[in-house]
Amino acid sequence: MAIPIIDLFAGPGGLGEGFSSLKDSNDNNIFKIALSIEKDRDAHNTLLLRSFFRQFNKSNIPEDYYRVLRKEIEISQLYEKYPQEIENAKEEAWQAELGLESSDIVDNRIRQALKKSKKWVLIGGPPCQAYSLVGRSRNQGMNPNDPRVYLYREYYRILAVHNPPVFVMENVKGLLSARVEDKLIFLQILEDLKNPVSAYEKLNGNKNKLSKCPGYKIYSLVKKPEEYDLYGNPSYKVSDFIIKAENYGIPQTRHRLILLGIRNDLKGYKPSVIESQALVPISKVLSGMPKLRSGISHEEDTLNAWKQIKNDLIKTELEQPLMTVLDKIIAKQVRYKFNKGNEFIKYKCNIGYKKDWFLDPRIKGVCNHSSRSHIKEDIKRYIFSSMFAEIYNKSPKLNDFPISLLPKHKNVLKTSDIDVFSDRFCVQVKNQPSKTITSHISKDGHYYIHPDPVQSRSLSVREAARIQTFPDNYFFTGNRTVQYTQVGNAVPPLLAKQIALHISNFIL
Repeated sequence: MAIPIIDLFAGPGGLGEGFSSLKDSNDNNIFKIALSIEKDRDAHNTLLLRSFFRQFNKSNIPEDYYRVLRKEIEISQLYEKYPQEIENAKEEAWQAELGLESSDIVDNRIRQALKKSKKWVLIGGPPCQAYSLVGRSRNQGMNPNDPRVYLYREYYRILAVHNPPVFVMENVKGLLSARVEDKLIFLQILEDLKNPVSAYEKLNGNKNKLSKCPGYKIYSLVKKPEEYDLYGNPSYKVSDFIIKAENYGIPQTRHRLILLGIRNDLKGYKPSVIESQALVPISKVLSGMPKLRSGISHEEDTLNAWKQIKNDLIKTELEQPLMTVLDKIIAKQVRYKFNKGNEFIKYKCNIGYKKDWFLDPRIKGVCNHSSRSHIKEDIKRYIFSSMFAEIYNKSPKLNDFPISLLPKHKNVLKTSDIDVFSDRFCVQVKNQPSKTITSHISKDGHYYIHPDPVQSRSLSVREAARIQTFPDNYFFTGNRTVQYTQVGNAVPPLLAKQIALHISNFIL
């Protein structure tokens, strides 16, 4: 019998996908998503479709699912054909806002999903925008009146009421330095998670007659504790809870705070760490995809107009190594027949990393793969940046750009370093892991420039999804902007799968 998972603040389902994909030696699921809760409509629709997908064994996934991916039928037509499976999926994927939804309703849904199972795992990450370094910078520090600051309380309320044997909580590393009224919020979160009943009663009294939860010990997944306190709690530096995803087979430098909680009355857990892996360059996961061209904003948007942008760069004062690369690109471009992609492209896809995980030949192509449009001057900067990275193995800094390619922002020429500028135009270096894929990718592509100077564009949703390690048959619903947001907010499923394996060694 698969171990139930309750997934809070589920997003598009990255954590849940990792757990639900773990199999035993007989190819049976070790874990099963019993309930995932997400408030955002588009992310929930993605969760719902993936939950529908999981109602079938790999060998009998209906062809109609792939027809949806190929845009041959609508999702609603798929659901009409399989009424029982979509009802099961709706029981699993619930659109609700934790903190606003009645706690009685939430608790009843959890109990119904668990079906009296005593062996289960709680996973999830409260919304992170309030804690992120970018968000705090934008908002000039933490706002104590921002309700997102305290959504972790709904997490420990569920710990206090339902007492899962094990939990996994994920958040941004900015949480470690976040302060409310000059107090580090992370230290308070640790104490609240260790003693959720006490934390809950401080705020709400004991009206709910909470069960006698024995509390939790909190462990790092990447660092063994060097010592313990008088109560047997492991001692860590706060930085020990940060997982650097690139060290665990994820092709991006994603650094996230992940806490593992083990209930105090459970015996037998021996602190250990997930196994590190070699760095994976993004070229491994971007290979085997259809090549696209960028669109052109505010002007004629044709293939010839796009090719002409490269010819125009010849007039720019480029150094000889860059000019040599540009000459080669232009010489080849007579053969370019790239289009801007679409929600589905018929294509025989490939990949240079974990083919069994990513590829699904039944798709007969690639979905969520279209390029964005940019103004001509930005496309030139994309070409320059990717050529520079190809030669020098790094993204260019401010003083590497020709004067004619600098943005017409005030004070650009007065800036002595790249810090501000590089955040706007950053190419992903092909033989290195990508920069962190975040929800900001939905706003513009300047920080996510494709390494191929020929394509001169930002990453597509599918490319970002591959960098996040979503399988190619994981379809993201909604318009392209919300697809980017979903991908950027997710936990990489392949990282979640490693955490699931770590837990399964203890809980089985």
